[in-house]
Amino acid sequence: MSIFAYDVGGIIGEGAHGIVVRARNNATGEIVALKKILLKRRPDKPFPIDAFREVKSLQYLNHENIIRLHEVFSHGPSVVLAMEFVPHNLSALIYHSQKKLPISHIKTYLIQLLKGLGYCHINGIMHRDIKPANLLIDVEGTLKIADFGQACLIVEGRKYEHQVATRWYRAPELLYGAQYYNEGVDLWAVGCVFAEMLNCFPLFRSENDIEQLGVVLNALGSPTEQNWPGHRKLPDYNKIQFPCTDATSWEQLIPDIQPEARELAASWLVYDSSRRLRCHKALEHDLFLTEPLPVSKKDVLKPSTIPDWQPLTILPDEEKIDKIIQIFQADQNGADTSN
Repeated sequence: MSIFAYDVGGIIGEGAHGIVVRARNNATGEIVALKKILLKRRPDKPFPIDAFREVKSLQYLNHENIIRLHEVFSHGPSVVLAMEFVPHNLSALIYHSQKKLPISHIKTYLIQLLKGLGYCHINGIMHRDIKPANLLIDVEGTLKIADFGQACLIVEGRKYEHQVATRWYRAPELLYGAQYYNEGVDLWAVGCVFAEMLNCFPLFRSENDIEQLGVVLNALGSPTEQNWPGHRKLPDYNKIQFPCTDATSWEQLIPDIQPEARELAASWLVYDSSRRLRCHKALEHDLFLTEPLPVSKKDVLKPSTIPDWQPLTILPDEEKIDKIIQIFQADQNGADTSN
């Protein structure tokens, strides 16, 4: 397959390595998302590592709650990923509904997130960038985990980079520079996403990493050897000292919600990653058996059902159309037209 098998439409997004556009498969009529990634001109590292991670992860994973990769093909100095097109995300649902989401609908989306992420973990993959913007929602109410650019294999004892995940959803061990960690970093992020759905705003918000750590400490209280064994040995622990503080009650952090929901959020938002509730155990939590029960996907609130909703897809103006044609339908001569 090549780029000429697709009819390219509007720009969906632009990133550090290229652009993502909406396109139609000329043979099947299916709408897809095409992500074009410019290959680096370095013989030792020609393929951007985050693009490599995304391709390898999505080629391996196959689950209803994970975005589907149709194919990968080269185009001049670039590689193109043809993926399932899903027009909405959880962030849009949270902030465009203009009121808190009903708990029964939150449960439906949380179950899907846990199923998809649990499948990743069982298959030995950490996502490392779980956040509402990376949780897509299709027109049928199916949540799909996307953007596997920071994904990696779970290998016990392996040394990892710590500058991963988006700051507001970054686990405290990462904020302290940990290079040995596991899927617990994803579970912390799940707790943050869940709290954000409940509160309708991010639980831990800051402008930089140091401030982020302070926000977390103010909420959970100062870590101790009892609630976080070995934390003093983390690489960045002694670089900055915070005043001792007591934990804020969960009733204050997540008010006006049934206690089972607070209990589940608290099971993820703990310092010790080994104590964070794994996905398969979380799916057995009493929250999902307590009234109001999760609604069906058919009835769940979707971005497209919100009055005056505008899809995330950006329709291109004439200048953007010209740019798209340049980028996606250039001759196969290796010319770089992405600037």
